[in-house]
Amino acid sequence: MKKPYILITNDDGIHAAGLKHLWTALKDFADLVIVAPILEKSGSSAALTFSTPLQIHPVDWAENTPAWSVNGTPVDCVKMALSVLLNRKPDLVVSGVNRGSNAGRTIFYSGTVGAIIEATLQGVPGIAYSFYDFEYPPLGSVSTHLSAITRHFLEHPLPPYTFLNVTFPEKCHMKIEGFRMAKQGQGYWIEDPEKRIHPEGAPYYWLGGRWAHHDENPQSDVALLQQGYLTAAPIHIGDLTDLRLLSQRQNAFQKLYSNSFNDSACADMSSSLPPASS
Repeated sequence: MKKPYILITNDDGIHAAGLKHLWTALKDFADLVIVAPILEKSGSSAALTFSTPLQIHPVDWAENTPAWSVNGTPVDCVKMALSVLLNRKPDLVVSGVNRGSNAGRTIFYSGTVGAIIEATLQGVPGIAYSFYDFEYPPLGSVSTHLSAITRHFLEHPLPPYTFLNVTFPEKCHMKIEGFRMAKQGQGYWIEDPEKRIHPEGAPYYWLGGRWAHHDENPQSDVALLQQGYLTAAPIHIGDLTDLRLLSQRQNAFQKLYSNSFNDSACADMSSSLPPASS
């Protein structure tokens, strides 16, 4: 039986323990390839690298798993994998396991999630994994769960433009209450800058952060994680249009075009333009 072909990436860097957790959990039932940042790129969201050339270097990996590091962001890694490095399209992209929770609206900042958004836009289903804790749990306490979830969504594929954001609860190495599909929560980390003074006298800041609490839906990932559940939030990125607002405001907005020419402040602006050079 042909094994599924899975691309692994992350935002904590190619040598992070979370990525090794993923590789160990998946290697026995899938053909794996790794393309990940050479350095940590946490908080890079869906950023691309335009200011410097991308460099790709092969990395020695156990059991002859093909692996490369990229001097860019997680999105760069997915783009280079799909357009340069891989000779066929993967069946799935998995990212992580991130150190620190990506539940709630933190997905807008996460490079782990950014990589999966890029894969999803390119028509490859994906799963972003994260640990609530900033310390990696023992592999034995999470390996079976990583394998089971990944296998399930290979056998029962996600619909187009939908990816899965999976978060392990706090102290998952001690006990997990169960698995729950969940709504995306509202909480996220907001800035809490710490001001310091350079020895030469100039101030500088460590951005830092604190959790912004909200009244959460009890079925949200944020709420369920607090109860000890592993959560999986399906995130759809197909049509992001606010259809209700579009319906309510479309006609009024269209009328602005004709009304603007009746406004004396919008007289023929061509007279104010500089003359064309000869």
